[in-house]
Amino acid sequence: IIYKITPAEDWKKAEKLGVFTGAPIDVCDGFIHFSTASQARETAAKHFAGQEDLLLVAVETENLGANLKWEKSRNDELFPHLYSVLPMSAILWAKAITVAPDGSHKLPLDSSQTDV
Repeated sequence: IIYKITPAEDWKKAEKLGVFTGAPIDVCDGFIHFSTASQARETAAKHFAGQEDLLLVAVETENLGANLKWEKSRNDELFPHLYSVLPMSAILWAKAITVAPDGSHKLPLDSSQTDV
């Protein structure tokens, strides 16, 4: 399972289209950025600081095939990058990310899947 953090409004558009084509940064880079469970909190802090009305989308990697590549990125860690649109059939769930009083994001991840 990999995760995508996205504004809720962008996700609503994707649901209507039947595919997620990516955020502006994804389109610019030529692939959709994802994080693993252990990378998601840092991704939220680095790229979505101060933003509300976000969703965390869980994606089943088995449905993505050869278009999913694991490539070095931040801190030389391997990050999942999807070189195609994201089909709704690969989505396990999409849940709201809440903002804690200190401004940090509270991610809706099951504690058995991650340490964030």
